[in-house]
Amino acid sequence: MRSGARVSGTFSIVAYDLQNHEWGVAVQSKFLAAGSVVPWARAGAGAGATQSWANTSYGPRGLALMEEGMSAEEVIALLTEDDDDRALRQVGLVDAAGDAAAFTGEECCEWAGHLIGEHYTCQGNILVSDETVVAMARAFEELSGSLADRLVAALLAGQSAGGDRRGQQSAALLVVKDGGGYGGHNDRYVDLRVDDHPTPIEKLASLLELYKLHFFQTDPDNLVKIEGEVAKEIQVILQRHGHYQGAESGTYDDETRKALRDFVNTENLEERWREDDLVDGVILDFMRERF
Repeated sequence: MRSGARVSGTFSIVAYDLQNHEWGVAVQSKFLAAGSVVPWARAGAGAGATQSWANTSYGPRGLALMEEGMSAEEVIALLTEDDDDRALRQVGLVDAAGDAAAFTGEECCEWAGHLIGEHYTCQGNILVSDETVVAMARAFEELSGSLADRLVAALLAGQSAGGDRRGQQSAALLVVKDGGGYGGHNDRYVDLRVDDHPTPIEKLASLLELYKLHFFQTDPDNLVKIEGEVAKEIQVILQRHGHYQGAESGTYDDETRKALRDFVNTENLEERWREDDLVDGVILDFMRERF
């Protein structure tokens, strides 16, 4: 009996960022809300993608086993061993140490297969050709930047190389790291979904840029001291926005600080707020461009 989700053409990448201790998954599929089925990740445990008549129990079970110390290869062997429908399954895992493994059942719809690299695995089914996973791997290896950026770039490359031979519908991105969530209270560093869209990867890429503006951490090299002309410029912008009624003095006094904090909170930039006399350059650029 064929259990699990209906057959779907899907390509995904699962990866680990050794330097920043982040695990992530990115996926695109001709399937409604693939982000609700395919990606799984937990900081300190690993990440995985389960697809092609997906057995969603592979997600939580796989993470639990990797958290206990099992390797990705060992977990895949255990998950598929007792699954009567394993010939229909496709799964990619990266474990807590960053080692990758994948499985493509012999009954997955052509083209189906996977490509394993250092700290990542790319997999897909019902694809135009193997060029999709090859292009994904190449893009991931060649691009620098954050893990989230590299994962989305891999999806874009896979789509350009052919992608799902039935078309596009949904895409998702999940990146976890310890304390990476909003306010540092959980590990959901990036969790974005495009459930139904004619060009879901492009939409996902635009959402990521917006997400980075609001929630990514401040770069210490991009801090600007609020004094002189910078302070005056901030006061002028805050006046236009209605947050500040004081003089354009060029002094970062308590009134200006409160007005700037109110502005930051109004625009949902509070993850970049500082209590000292420095401002995140991202906030300053946002103020200049928007107001």
